Amino acid sequence: METEWPGRWDHIQKILLRTGPFAHPSFEPSPEVLSFLKETCKILVIGAGGLGCELLKDLALMGFRDIHVIDMDTIDVSNLNRQFLFRAKDVGKAKADVAAAFINTRIPGAKVTPHFAKIQDFDEDFYRDFHIVVCGLDSIIARRWINGMLISMLKYENGALDQSSVIPMVDGGTEGFKGNARVILPGITACVECTLGLYPPQVNFPLCTIAHTPRLPEHCIEFVRILLWPKEEPFGAGVAIDGDDPNHIKWILEKSQERASQYNISGVNYRLTQGVVKRIMPAVASTNAVISAVCATEVFKLATSCCLPLNNYMNFNDTKGVYTYTFEAEKSEGCLACSDRPQVLNFTETDKLQDIINHLQENATYQMKSPGVTTSMDGKNKTLYMQTVKSIEEKTRENLKKSLKELGLMDKQELYVADVTTPNTLTFQLQLGTKMENS
Repeated sequence: METEWPGRWDHIQKILLRTGPFAHPSFEPSPEVLSFLKETCKILVIGAGGLGCELLKDLALMGFRDIHVIDMDTIDVSNLNRQFLFRAKDVGKAKADVAAAFINTRIPGAKVTPHFAKIQDFDEDFYRDFHIVVCGLDSIIARRWINGMLISMLKYENGALDQSSVIPMVDGGTEGFKGNARVILPGITACVECTLGLYPPQVNFPLCTIAHTPRLPEHCIEFVRILLWPKEEPFGAGVAIDGDDPNHIKWILEKSQERASQYNISGVNYRLTQGVVKRIMPAVASTNAVISAVCATEVFKLATSCCLPLNNYMNFNDTKGVYTYTFEAEKSEGCLACSDRPQVLNFTETDKLQDIINHLQENATYQMKSPGVTTSMDGKNKTLYMQTVKSIEEKTRENLKKSLKELGLMDKQELYVADVTTPNTLTFQLQLGTKMENS
């Protein structure tokens, strides 16, 4: 198939062959800029769902050719109404594989490489190979993880950031008729961890309603998720619910349907169950298209310097007309990911290890999911608690009930915390004394 024809890149060249008042100071109009897009620039798209499909299409049509896409999901029938790269015959296949094949077939010259995997399956060497990372995710945990990975790859010389180690991240998100796009320059601008408070709070139902007077199918699902799962421990003690594990969702579905039948409630199905467990919001195709267009434009601006990038957070809302505004999210001095400020945990000797775990999970700064805590004693590493590995969880569970004094922890002792929200082990300093507010 012919990949070039007269006039194919005229619309792009009008931008790249002349400067303008909004161009970056370093921008130099040249035909070589388009050549860089087509022959050199390497883009990573994370997610091949509603937003990811749009991103792949937009980026490939803009001239980016060396594109990689990561997605761990397979295609479901419910995806077909908005994830337009998929057809009924593709149900059950890997999203990344099908999306890449579609773009490669439909857009001449495109070379999309699929990765049917989790982002956690790749190491620093893999991510360092890209010029720009663009995210179309539905998971805050995944956003935090890739944010931590890009920040961990930064290099400093005599305290100054080495600009060549910065890999920009463009992040988009949608919820119904609302959306946002942001540009993150790791080590320079506000990162995901700096602005955790910007993400909408989860919708929670009163516990009394869930337990005693359920009226909605969601109440039945929440009953199983919150009360029945920790009680019955269907997949082993301490095993957290994985919203992407079909076995977990199927078990919750069956138990939810049993409870729904007791109260004559209808509407509990697999899709709703997974949606409640994963906190999935209804998706609207037009919102995906708008946010993808913004993200793709930002990628184009970053790759070419033809225009100054977004500074640095854009909100979009078309529930009643179209409303959009941009503001500059500021870096947090105490950011868990990008700040060099030491993280301190203030507790007393009588506090329990469970109190530390609860604090790491509930504090707005940390919002961890399943923190594992280790420390160093007598020159050896000691695991205090680890939830993600069943055998270790069983051996360390009793530590949760012990006081910090009983565990042998001392003032100024370092605690090393691992969690699914970050690729790195985080270091905290324990300060023991009178009870005071944790930072």
